[in-house]
Amino acid sequence: MDAYEVNRVRAKLALYVADVFASVRRKDQRAKGDCYLRGLMLDGRRKSIQAMAARLPDGNEQNLQQFVNQSTWDPVSVQHRICERMLPLIAPTAWVIDDVSLPKDGRMSVAVAPQYCGALGKRANCQVAVSVHAASDTASCPLQWRLFLPQEWEADNDRRTAARVPTEVTHREKWRLALEMLDTLADWGMSPPLVVADAAYGTNAHLRAALTDRGIDYVLAVRADVTAHPFDAEPTAPDRKGSVGCWPQPRYRHPAPAVAALAAGLGQEAFTSLTWRQGSRGELHSRFAAVRVRPAGNAVERPIRTAASAAQGWWDAILPDCWLLVEWPEEAGTPTDYWLSSLPADTPTADLVRLAKVRWRIEHDYRELKHGLGLDHFEGRSWPGWHHHVTLVTAAHAFLTEQRLAPKAPGPHSPSTRPSTLSRTS
Repeated sequence: MDAYEVNRVRAKLALYVADVFASVRRKDQRAKGDCYLRGLMLDGRRKSIQAMAARLPDGNEQNLQQFVNQSTWDPVSVQHRICERMLPLIAPTAWVIDDVSLPKDGRMSVAVAPQYCGALGKRANCQVAVSVHAASDTASCPLQWRLFLPQEWEADNDRRTAARVPTEVTHREKWRLALEMLDTLADWGMSPPLVVADAAYGTNAHLRAALTDRGIDYVLAVRADVTAHPFDAEPTAPDRKGSVGCWPQPRYRHPAPAVAALAAGLGQEAFTSLTWRQGSRGELHSRFAAVRVRPAGNAVERPIRTAASAAQGWWDAILPDCWLLVEWPEEAGTPTDYWLSSLPADTPTADLVRLAKVRWRIEHDYRELKHGLGLDHFEGRSWPGWHHHVTLVTAAHAFLTEQRLAPKAPGPHSPSTRPSTLSRTS
């Protein structure tokens, strides 16, 4: 947004800040929040505090530094209010779990370490944040963030103290951070219609089992080597050991094949061409097939027993079944992508495809958050500063999303139609 656009929405932004930052008790801090959001939204190559303060007529670098890096205002309360505003507005078809990498120099910025950096496509010095987004076909918004703390930070007391990492924060796998965010949102009375994630998360059987335990449906991408039994595979009854009520895992005559092998066995005739959305260059379509399978592995092998068999004392356990969705583009020699879904057996394949593909909205979010709103431009090093900055970036993104979705007649200078705003299509 240019200066003219920012001034046009000043009154709306003031009302937005008064509501979203109502938990921030001091009036001067709320004013700094308003100023920081304008700095993030205003056009400019860098969105560091120094650069934003120089562009804003009321920008004061020292005041903004103190507000973000030293002030004790609670970002969680602000995040809570953003979620309350955005979920009804977006009406998401899914919540998406993902992560984003933020390249960094040096070793003192909080949670920085040599690790895989998606932004650079290689192992590099960076921070990694896990996020949960609400997404529909037309809009999306981050709901929660967790900064991933690498193992090397666990016992590095010097760096932890310098970065003010809370003592209770420890190294946690990314999939566990995702579950923590879902649990936090559940504590706020917010639940997903279903969860979508890429193969880095979906391949983890513990995550899939944890979502099932929470009663959350999913459409999760998985690697080609994830194993599953065919739906009609029948287990044999193993010898029962232990006390009454102790039943062993089911045993199958053949090892569970990889989903790639199951897909190859379907044959090309099983695949149907489906369109999932209209892209900027026309319809997006490919060929898909969906079959019921029984995922294997210790983390998910929880046999189902009928009430009748339990009462009579015999074993007839089977593994729970789910959807295996496979994509095989016409130009590819073999299938290319795989998903597992816990949605009901009568779910149309077209619905599975549309949900599996909703992740594109989150890539759109990351581009806007990083390149448009300065998510990765923060130059502070502390744990509180990082969480303040990310919350403020999320608040700016949510405000612009609200403006874009607000019913109004677009004009030539509307922030919802100019290419510098979030209205740009992916």
